[in-house]
Amino acid sequence: MAIMITDECINCGACEPECPNTAIYEGGVQWTWGDGTSLTKVEIDGGITVDGKAPQPPISDEFYYIVSDKCTECCGFHEEPQCAAVCPVDCCVDDPDYRETEEALLAKKEWLHAAS
Repeated sequence: MAIMITDECINCGACEPECPNTAIYEGGVQWTWGDGTSLTKVEIDGGITVDGKAPQPPISDEFYYIVSDKCTECCGFHEEPQCAAVCPVDCCVDDPDYRETEEALLAKKEWLHAAS
C-alpha cells in the first residue's frame, strides 16, 4: 500500500527529502512523473500518454502530500517508509485506498527507476 499524509501535518517538510521516489510534495506545488524517476512518459487512465516533465495538479493545497502512484513505501530502498520514520507528528500513515503487495511495490520501484 502507499503512504498518505493526514491533515495533522504541520508542514515541517522533514519527509520530502527522505523519499527515494520524489513522491512527496509541498501543498499547492505541482508534481511530475519524472521528478526523481527515470520516467519520460507515462500512460494513464484511458490510454492517455503524459510527458514525464508535464506538471500535474497538486493533490493538496494545504499540506504536504504523497503521489500514491509514485510511492513504493521505500521497498527496495529501506526497511521502512522513511517519511513515517522522520515525521515528528506521525501523520505519514498507510493509505487504506492503495493496498499493494511487496511484490507490486518492488515492481513499481523497477518501473519508476528503469534504466533509460
